[in-house]
Amino acid sequence: MAERHAVVAGAGIGGLAAALALHRRGWRVTVLEQAPEPREVGAGITLMANAVRGLDALGLGTEVRRLGRDGATGGLRTWDGHWLSRVDAAELERVLGTTALGVHRGALHRALREALPADALWTGCAVRDADPASGTVRYRRDGEPAEISADLVVGADGLRSTLRTRLWPDTPPPAYSGSTAWRAAIAFDGPVPAAVSWGPGSEFGTVPLGDGQVYWYAAITAPPGRQAVDELAEVRERFGRWHDPVPALLAATRPDDVLRNDLYHLATPLPRYVRGRVALLGDAAHAMTPHLGQGACQAIEDAVTLGALAGPEADVPVALRAYDRLRRPRSQAIARAAARTARFGQELRHPAAIAVRNAMLRLTPSRTALRGMAKHADWYPPRPD
Repeated sequence: MAERHAVVAGAGIGGLAAALALHRRGWRVTVLEQAPEPREVGAGITLMANAVRGLDALGLGTEVRRLGRDGATGGLRTWDGHWLSRVDAAELERVLGTTALGVHRGALHRALREALPADALWTGCAVRDADPASGTVRYRRDGEPAEISADLVVGADGLRSTLRTRLWPDTPPPAYSGSTAWRAAIAFDGPVPAAVSWGPGSEFGTVPLGDGQVYWYAAITAPPGRQAVDELAEVRERFGRWHDPVPALLAATRPDDVLRNDLYHLATPLPRYVRGRVALLGDAAHAMTPHLGQGACQAIEDAVTLGALAGPEADVPVALRAYDRLRRPRSQAIARAAARTARFGQELRHPAAIAVRNAMLRLTPSRTALRGMAKHADWYPPRPD
């Protein structure tokens, strides 16, 4: 049988993982990325056990474990440092069978990119449309119109997905979640837990990374579209009096390290992730708020599942319908849970509601809290068809 060709729109973590999953099943893959050079904008990322298993299935688990940092104990705290719930890393690994990892997004992106054939990634290519029946993909390369034929098309073109807009035109655009966030990955010499702290309408999180780095993020409830002249000064003003090590982390941060983004999600779930020979994946399919740390993890699950179902001799539309049946219920349920977590956590502002929430968390046995946190990471890659 002739070698079949898969085209992936988008070279983010989900797109590269999908390309690698298909490449390992015998597909020739082409990744069309609109940026002029390979890059992954971002700071740190938490890879829960489900994503680590997915990377194991792609043959990258050992490398990513080397690049990242595991074994960090943490949990939930109030803004002034009182613990609401503790999570022991060793117990979490015992429950799930593998660890969670903190890794720099750039390092993970590079590992995925380097695992692909050198000629698989085409930069400067902005996908404009795809024909679900024929698999023809139309794009612009360096501003000039072009097209490419594919047996399978993967729409991994992110939150503002062009393919989702073209093929699911009735779907509402991404909605503002009500929160804006800052993030940075910095060099930091000192112990830092993998923890989240809540204040009224605000949240600060820390994740130890590999190579002596720490990822921190901060979020507040605020109208969209606001920018500060000095974003780091804005974060220091809002969070500089929080518990240790927050002030020290902010003191160790340079202004150029800080990224700010309003948080958007697909508030209206898609009725399906596939049309003919086209499948959506990652944020293009189910963009969610980051409050469960599952956004990239779900994209990796998508990629691994797609690769398992779309074997070299598979009937592509049939395989994609199976992908939709497996992935849509789980990923959309996790997206809903992430939005609920935001309302229960970072977005909560009324003092009485905060007091009730905190009391409930303190009274919840640690093992029960651990099972609640672990359930979203309780996933295993399907066996390849």
